Amino acid sequence: MTKPYSHPDVLVSADWVEQHKNDANLRLVEVDIDTSAYEQGHIAGAIAWNWQSQLCDNIRRDVLTQEAFEKLMSESGIDADTTVVLYGDNNNWFACYAFWQLKLYGHRDARIMNGGRKKWLAENRAVIRDAPQYPATGYRAHPADTSLRAFRDDVALAIKESRFNLVDVRSPDEYTGKVIAPPGMTETAQRGGHIPTALNVPWAQAVNEDGTFKAHDALLELYRSHGVTPYDDTITYCRIGERSAHTWFVLKYLLGYPSVKNYDGSWTEWGNLVNVPIARGDKPI
Repeated sequence: MTKPYSHPDVLVSADWVEQHKNDANLRLVEVDIDTSAYEQGHIAGAIAWNWQSQLCDNIRRDVLTQEAFEKLMSESGIDADTTVVLYGDNNNWFACYAFWQLKLYGHRDARIMNGGRKKWLAENRAVIRDAPQYPATGYRAHPADTSLRAFRDDVALAIKESRFNLVDVRSPDEYTGKVIAPPGMTETAQRGGHIPTALNVPWAQAVNEDGTFKAHDALLELYRSHGVTPYDDTITYCRIGERSAHTWFVLKYLLGYPSVKNYDGSWTEWGNLVNVPIARGDKPI
């Protein structure tokens, strides 16, 4: 029998959401790169967060400031003790990024709906188009927990020291430098390739065909087979930080790795930096 996840409480099933979606202390949030899918139909009671305009500071190219985060949570009708259940498209890429940002600012009870929007629709569960309205709160966040976030200096150190796992979760073509970004993506870098010493474990290998996360033992074997062990400090990255937040969630919460950071600057930052090393294929340049 497979071992349970290290923190099983952070995952809820579609059945659980169906049963609890009207709970007074629950806030369902659909998170995507924009709200177009939400507007076509969403789970009753769910609000929408737009990753581009509501979860990023586009002037500073950064996460939300604490003040902006508090404003988003307050306007969403979320208190410090609200259970926030996140879900979305792309097998919960952006939902996991929102989860990471909630944990960055200390929200206690955040969860992911396993399988996301894909599984909900595949099971022919009901969706509506009406957007709910909730009374605003006076949310107060904790100062940012930087132990969950990697910056470029952390990455530069990780290249030099063997005690780090650097995990590139992009596609093999992005990792080798064959392409700089997936087709149609606008956030790009001047150079293609990967950070030297980084191991390539594409995020999609962590999920099943229905969008749910693979079982604990399968996940543990996946990362250990690539040399990503819990004994080293781990930094995940992708192109803009959303796919790497998905892998961060897997490693930290499903497998219980003790030290995992998400490098949200990711390749868009590193690939544009002057005078830093990169690698193409297996060769640093």
